[in-house]
Amino acid sequence: MIAGERSFRSVTSSEEFQTLCEFIYRRTGMSFSEGRRYYVERRIDERIRATGANSFRAYFTLLRANTDGELEQLINSLTVNETYFYREEHQFRCLSSDLLPDIVSRKPAGQPVRIWSAPCSTGEEPYSIAIWLLENWPDVDAYDIEIVASDIDTQALSRARSGCYGARSLARLSSEIIERYFEPAGPAEYRINEELRSSIYFSSINLMDPAATRTQGRFDVIFCRNMLIYFDDASRRVAAENFYDCLEPGGYICLGHTEAMSRISPLFQVRRFHDAIVYQKPEEKSDA
Repeated sequence: MIAGERSFRSVTSSEEFQTLCEFIYRRTGMSFSEGRRYYVERRIDERIRATGANSFRAYFTLLRANTDGELEQLINSLTVNETYFYREEHQFRCLSSDLLPDIVSRKPAGQPVRIWSAPCSTGEEPYSIAIWLLENWPDVDAYDIEIVASDIDTQALSRARSGCYGARSLARLSSEIIERYFEPAGPAEYRINEELRSSIYFSSINLMDPAATRTQGRFDVIFCRNMLIYFDDASRRVAAENFYDCLEPGGYICLGHTEAMSRISPLFQVRRFHDAIVYQKPEEKSDA
């Protein structure tokens, strides 16, 4: 054993693990089963060492009091931020070929087109949306497009704002696109150019908090991909209701390829396009 290394296990019983998971669930909607206990315990061990607590009980006291923002630090360590540019590209094709033409056909002149990436992780998704529209939507210059990106993980948001990415994130982009929208930032690293970085609005949001999501306003399209798989059924329904409230009538939500809104909530209509299946908030019926 390395000198100074603690020999205790952070979580010593199933009861303690359950208490911790219930605490995390109430605050984030994330659900961790006994099968993910090792994953959670490793991160609790890291946070115990970082805070100087000498037991799970001592750490949990710090966590409940949110001493020095510990809840935020724990959430940051538990979230998964594996992503890359142009991930699930078929949905971007659907966005430019089907969703946006339908949306702008119903918009009064001068109204912005608003797109929300939630959760945005380290920024590859919202930047991908911006690049895709610049490259593939002929009407991109005719509309005021607002892209909002949010995540509960503040460390991921910081990386997103910086806009720096390595080869793995850029693997699906052509050299022409990299040259057009990125600048060298070090060995095998590139940074989104300043104009594109400044066009995205980043914010820290807990998607389970309806008051917080309402502060973002109404959107025409929401991308929420591969987040709901970490929730249980009750949390998924809450998230779906929050997204419903944040969509304009006739607006669309895009989920990950393993997720289906029809199994979560009856609020949305299933729309099948050539490139993707998406979900639409019903349009408001006319009184006429």
